[in-house]
This record gives sequence, C-alpha cells and structure tokens, in this order.
Amino acid sequence: MPVRPPDRPRRGSPTVTADPRDLLARMFAAAVAAADPALLVPRHLPERPKGRTIVVGAGKASAAMARAFETAWDGPIEGLVVTRYGHAVPCERIEIVEASHPVPDAAGRAAAGRMLDLLRGLTADDLVVALISGGGSALLAAPAAGLTLEDKQDINRRLLKSGADITEMNCVRKHLSAVKGGRLAAAAAPARIHTLLISDVPGDDPGVIASGPTVPDPTSFADARAILARYGIDGPDAVIRHLERAEAETPKPGDPVFARNTVAMIATPQMSLEAAAAVAREAGVAPLILSDCIEGEAREVARVMAGVARQVRAYGQPIGAPAVLISGGETTVTVRGKGRGGRNVEYLLGLAVALRGLPGVHAVAGDTDGVDGAEEVAGAFLSPETLERARALGIDAAASLADNDGHGFFEALGDRLVTGPTLTNVNDFRAVLVL
Repeated sequence: MPVRPPDRPRRGSPTVTADPRDLLARMFAAAVAAADPALLVPRHLPERPKGRTIVVGAGKASAAMARAFETAWDGPIEGLVVTRYGHAVPCERIEIVEASHPVPDAAGRAAAGRMLDLLRGLTADDLVVALISGGGSALLAAPAAGLTLEDKQDINRRLLKSGADITEMNCVRKHLSAVKGGRLAAAAAPARIHTLLISDVPGDDPGVIASGPTVPDPTSFADARAILARYGIDGPDAVIRHLERAEAETPKPGDPVFARNTVAMIATPQMSLEAAAAVAREAGVAPLILSDCIEGEAREVARVMAGVARQVRAYGQPIGAPAVLISGGETTVTVRGKGRGGRNVEYLLGLAVALRGLPGVHAVAGDTDGVDGAEEVAGAFLSPETLERARALGIDAAASLADNDGHGFFEALGDRLVTGPTLTNVNDFRAVLVL
C-alpha cells in the first residue's frame, strides 16, 4: 500500500494538473520570500551600546540586510558593506560597495581593506553589527601578507572547477585571507560584535558561511593543504608557499577576541523548504522534504532523485502521488567540457537524462540568490516533454550533459528560471513534482 502522511491532501488538485510549472514557480518564490532580510533583520536587533555602532557586512544579501537594519535601528550608525554587482540597494548611513563574485576583484580587495580600517581602534563601549550572507568569501578579498589579488583569483578559479564542496573551498580561503576565519572579529576587539547570518551552506555552520569572518575557525593550514592535494591543485606557487609556511593561524574557539560575540542565524535553507512545502500542501500536493543539506556532484544527485521519483510514481513510496520531493543544499560541478557549468542546470539536465521522459514528472531547480554560478539565471524548469522538445531542435541532452552545458540546453528550450538578483541567499532549491 502507498505510504501517505497523516495530513495527506486531497488527490487530483486542479491547480496542479492545470499548470505544474506554475506551482513549482510559486514554491520557488515562497522559498526566496522566507529569507527576505526586510522581514527578518528587525527581529534580531542587539542592545544599543554606550559608544558607536558600526555596521559591516559581506554577501549577496548584505546590502538588503543593511537597509533593513538601518530602517529598524533607532540610534546613530555608520558602516560599510560589500555585495555582488547588481545586488546593491540604497542606504542613507551605511555605504554600499559592489564587487565581483565568485572570483574576487580589486573592488572587493579595496572594500575589505577599508572595512579593517573602520574597525581598528574601537573600544569596549562600541558595537559592531556584522551582516553576513553567502558570497562573502569572494567579496571580502583581502589577501594575507605575501599574497596578491591575482593569487586569490587564480586559486578561486581552480577551486570552482575542482569539484570541491563549499566547506572545503572556504577552509582554503580562510587561510589565504586577512579578514576571513575570525580575523575581522580580531580587528574589532575589544568591541562587542553581533553577527546576523543568512545561511547558504549545508549544516548552517557559522564558520563556513562567507568563511566565518567574525566567528572562531576550527580548521588549520594543514587542512587547507590537504584539500588542495585531494583535488590535485598544485598552484599558484605563492599560495602553496604561504600554506606551507603556516605562519599566522586563524583565531580558534576560546580565543578572547570572541568573548563578547553573539551570533543570530536569521534565515536558513530549512526555513525556506518549509515555506515551499506549505505552498504545495495548499495546492493539494503532499510535500516531502528530503534534506536541506544535500551535497555531491549535481548529475549524481540527479540520478538518485530520479530513482526516488520513479518509486513514488510506480509504488507510492515513500509517499503517494500527487507529491513533491523537496531538497536543498549545494551540489558541485566538476567542469570537464566546454560548457559554462551551473550546478542547478546541470542537476536538471542530469535529471532529464535519468528520467527519460517519465510521464507525470516535472521539476524546478534554482539558486535562491537568483544566480546559478556565474550566470544571471537562477536555474530552470523540467517537464516530461523536455527531451522530446530538445530532439526536435537537434539537441542531444546526454551530449550537453557531458559538455557541462546545462545553461545552453535550457536556454535553447526557453525553460530558464530568470529572477534577477533576489537580494538574499539560502542556497539551492530543488523540487520534483510527481503527478
């Protein structure tokens, strides 16, 4: 017998059968809306200090977080945050700087240097509010002593193509930086620090989000060296020498610089998955949240998800149709072909190949920040007709997957999910709808 949840919705919802793509689009929108800084930041304001209030921040959501904080704060403030190009919003008292992501640039380097200058010389009466979200690792591009911006750009490109997951990449980044891995907090001591976090990483580890500029770092130079060895990354030479010297470790748990720190996790992937599940339930579709922290190669995750969808359709297990399988996390793409990569479009293309046009199965996958990798596209949609439509255009889905060309594939079909910058970031959102 099919396994069904106790609150299983009524079968045959007209909304679903009429337009599955519309339901998937509304679920994605709900996931993004659940992480809106304008709603979340005012709920997590710190106590006013005797001295100054300095706001700093980095990430794709940092400018929207700054505006929300500025609107809600009833005292004097000053500050500087850095966000991705195209993600800025106007603020009156907090300066907003735009820089490059995922590969850092000179604007990010200059902003990080100015941020460090802003924090030096504070007292115990002062308050630093740190607004941190995903993307901050690339945006706070202050190289450690002896390294250049070009060194950081080189290693970022190599890491992005290697297949390393976000935790591994950020471990390396911490040990090449003057601000990450708790060094921003060290610069601000002895001021009180209140960090507001929007998580874009599996497990919601504060030390991984934007490489943890204001929290302790439990990783080491040895860990960073081991990661580069694992993925066969043997340069640039300056980076290798810096990691081998291991002259200045990041501040660790228990370090006095963190004695007056508080951290508030204001938005997480799980919160967004639950918001999307509510939309499905209202439409008469049973939601099943599989996990908010799925990692691995995008195409391999897609093969597993295709197997689960087949089980639902054939046997009503682990949930009976109509149902939607919801997941989050951050997959990876090891780019070996000539395509542009993009983990969400690669996942969907892998799902299309694995499903082979299975009737009644639709899907969406997208990055909640509105950008799938380096593309100005959040993700894409999939339907049972995807492969047939591609063949009619002379496009071989398996060949496109082998070439890591998910962006080209879905662009040709007109099935891209284009939102523009959402001004938040709680990682990827995936939903597989089984009718």
